[in-house]
Amino acid sequence: MTAESQDDGAARDALDPVARSILAQLEALPAGESLSPEDAARAYAETKRKPKDGRDLFKRYRQAVKQQAIHLARDGRIDILRKGEPADPNDFKGLWRMRLKRD
Repeated sequence: MTAESQDDGAARDALDPVARSILAQLEALPAGESLSPEDAARAYAETKRKPKDGRDLFKRYRQAVKQQAIHLARDGRIDILRKGEPADPNDFKGLWRMRLKRD
């Protein structure tokens, strides 16, 4: 393991669990693919599911996904997409998606 990959791992461990989940989901996607915030919230909700939770558990996590996506975009780790193009993380509305930042 290189020092750079150790730094990346330490930086990821310092992130919010929702942000870690978003990055893990994006890294699992084929190159260039994007992730909807609903899919990110659904995947994270499944890690928190208890036997009595309803099927709409993911709705509790939608705002957290948006907040962490904005944080990751401001840090330059992901792009927030509107109509397939990168959007300003400080000023976007409507439908949006996420993808890993392109080099």
